[in-house]
Amino acid sequence: MSDLEIRPAKPEDIPAIVAMLADDPLGAQRESPDDLAPYRTAFDRLSGDPNQHLMVADRGGEVVGTLQLTVIPGLSRRGSTRSIIEGVRVHSAERGSGLGTRLIEWAVDESARQGCQLVQLTSDATRTDAHRFYERLGFEASHVGFKKPL
Repeated sequence: MSDLEIRPAKPEDIPAIVAMLADDPLGAQRESPDDLAPYRTAFDRLSGDPNQHLMVADRGGEVVGTLQLTVIPGLSRRGSTRSIIEGVRVHSAERGSGLGTRLIEWAVDESARQGCQLVQLTSDATRTDAHRFYERLGFEASHVGFKKPL
């Protein structure tokens, strides 16, 4: 993996990121790779916020993985700062290569570097393979999450 670079996403990475987000049964229902306008708007919002880190794994100029790390200062837990890992995706040709582990390790290390006391993530209840992956990396399924579409 010496030819792999984990770096901030650039606007030209958006098509590859969206393609990975859409490349599974859940993502296929939620994402629209044929209309990148809303993703470009979201990218602009993310890139203007210092607490948002949209990252890609780049191998030889090809985007092969992505995640978003959000740093959240807070009052709870004695004023702790926490981070949330979202949108973790690995290109289908790279699955099983250790790339997902490298991305999560980057996010945990960056969270510590930014003074976070807790790293959390969510995963759809149907993604049982992902749950085993996160548990293998030391995450615990400790809370029940709720969402409400707006």
